[in-house]
Parts: sequence; C-alpha cells; structure tokens
Amino acid sequence: MTTVTTAQATAILDAAQEKAESMGIKQNIAVVDAGANLLAFRRMDGAWLGSIDIAITKAKTARFFDMPTGDLGELSQPGKSLYGIEHSNGGLISFPGGIPLMDGDGVIGAVGVSGSSVEDDHAVAQAGVTALD
Repeated sequence: MTTVTTAQATAILDAAQEKAESMGIKQNIAVVDAGANLLAFRRMDGAWLGSIDIAITKAKTARFFDMPTGDLGELSQPGKSLYGIEHSNGGLISFPGGIPLMDGDGVIGAVGVSGSSVEDDHAVAQAGVTALD
C-alpha cells in the first residue's frame, strides 16, 4: 500500500500553516497515513486546545471514507442515507476541514484542520493538499 511519507506530511503542514498565516488565523493541522494513523501534527501558536482532537478526527474521518468530511456531512443529514454515522468508529467529524490525500495509485492518507470556521478549515486543508502537486 502506498502511503504519505514524512517528508510529504511536513510539506503539507508547511503549506497549510502558510495559508492559515496569510488568512490571519491559528490552526491545528493533522496528517494521517493510509492506515489512518497520525503521521504528523502541528499546533500553531495560540490555536485552540479543543481543536487538536477535532483536526486529528477530521483527518481520520476523511481517510476512513476517502472523501472530504464536508461531503460526508451532506450525506449524514437527517433523512439522508448516512444519518447518524458520526457515532460510528469511536466518533467522526462530518463538517468541512478533512480532505483525503491522493497520488496516482489512490488515497495515501488525509489532512485535517481545525481552529476557525469550517470554511477556513477547509481552505487551509486544501492548501495542504496542494503541497502534493
């Protein structure tokens, strides 16, 4: 199985932090490998302590289901087919900020970001993803 490397994870953290700094926000940024194991983590100075676990869980959720957490959120609304899924797997996050990491062979891990609005979290996570390009 192909997985994100430590060097790639560091580049993802750097790109995400750079984006967060340009936005004037403080974020927690997590990268998990293909097995959904935490590979790298960065807490920007002053980022919320309560968002540490959220960033890690967003990354794991994105890898568990190989889709952005915001997409999972749309599928888990009342009346939708995945309603209640947040209670599985020891707890999931189903709002934006987690994005799978892809290479030519498929999903190699995921990034999760938390510490601001979900729109900001998603933008910072997306900036991390671009470090793989």
